[in-house]
Amino acid sequence: MATNLKPVLARLATGETLSAADAEEAFGIIMSGEATPAQIAGLLMAMRVRGETVAELTGAVQAMRARMLAIDAPADAIDVCGTGGDNAGTLNVSTAVTFVLAGLGIPVAKHGNRALSSRTGGADVLGALGVNVDVPTERLAAVLRAANCVFLFAPRHHAALRHAAGPRVELGTRTIFNLLGPLANPARVRRQLTGVFDPRWARPMAETLGALGTTRCWLVHGEGLDELTVAGENQVVEWHDGAVRSFIVTPEDAGLPRAPVAAIRGGEAPVNAAALGALLRGAAGPYRDTVLFNAAAALVIADRAEDVRAGAELAATSIDGGAALAALETLRRETA
Repeated sequence: MATNLKPVLARLATGETLSAADAEEAFGIIMSGEATPAQIAGLLMAMRVRGETVAELTGAVQAMRARMLAIDAPADAIDVCGTGGDNAGTLNVSTAVTFVLAGLGIPVAKHGNRALSSRTGGADVLGALGVNVDVPTERLAAVLRAANCVFLFAPRHHAALRHAAGPRVELGTRTIFNLLGPLANPARVRRQLTGVFDPRWARPMAETLGALGTTRCWLVHGEGLDELTVAGENQVVEWHDGAVRSFIVTPEDAGLPRAPVAAIRGGEAPVNAAALGALLRGAAGPYRDTVLFNAAAALVIADRAEDVRAGAELAATSIDGGAALAALETLRRETA
């Protein structure tokens, strides 16, 4: 392949798909700043219209991982995050789950960003809670060891994506880049609970993570949300022990009551931060139940719970015993 995208664009124009190796080289050209904006836009839309393949996702992620600013993390570290893009404006669920897991001694390398498709992203709510999300990158591994959790601010770890920023904004539509973030955790975690905005991407993303060495992951979508919801049925695709399976999980499976999505509608960062703080101090209601549900799934993925019912019970002890709140306080102190 040449050092521009013309040859690969010619192939894509005929409907060809790319091998993982070709996709890695093509996205390497983009992320190295060697492609023109028109070439980038052409590649992204050719893939979008035809439909991206697992091989193309795998190659793109490999190119992204090769250029990311990585950090050291324990072998049992986990990530809980979503693709975004559900436009639901809910309270911050995965950020709250981070502290629940950390309180149980599970290292969480939380990959995230500021608000893009939501009103308040993980970085926004953490900032409102007094956590410094701009801590020097050389200190992040130590923060993770001390607090059992750390926030990995995506733009700082994936600077190479800036070369595609202009075309992505001008296109104004979903491209393969919307799927790559949760697949390229800077701590190279091997266990993940990942929400997807569209359930049709759950299996391809699970297969991609499996191809790249993931031990166990759940790709989840619940009633329009990129996370598990207590509002109804949730679609799950799991990668585990080299195999993929699909199933449905409900709040009743975790021993939790149902509540509408509107019950966890959020707002600006101070509003969401206040709700998260209240939750960690024991506030009951649909927000707590949603966090317990997602934490339960993460505990299954971490091999700390047999099923989501046992996971929800264990997650509740982290909140009710004060360990989850202590994890937040430790993270605040370690990032000061």
